[in-house]
Amino acid sequence: MENSEIATKMTDALEKAGGIDKSVKFDFEGDGAVWAQGTSAEVSDKDADCVISVDKSDFISLAKGEMDPMMAFMSGKLKVTGDMSVAMGLQSIFSNM
Repeated sequence: MENSEIATKMTDALEKAGGIDKSVKFDFEGDGAVWAQGTSAEVSDKDADCVISVDKSDFISLAKGEMDPMMAFMSGKLKVTGDMSVAMGLQSIFSNM
């Protein structure tokens, strides 16, 4: 899946969930990044309040509901830097993807 497809699906999910107040960046560890705030997401490496570093294939598994976000975090497959409260609020976004 291309980052542009992820950004499009994430925008749809953000709109359904009512958006997020702070910014978040999903850093796909050498495979680009998707940045989101409000009700839109874009392919970008902008600074964000919260950065979630995750392998793209693991991110896709998370988005499909095939991997539990908390288990991914606990096992080190997903790393969070910055505002942890932003990451905690993303469950509704993933459930809409």
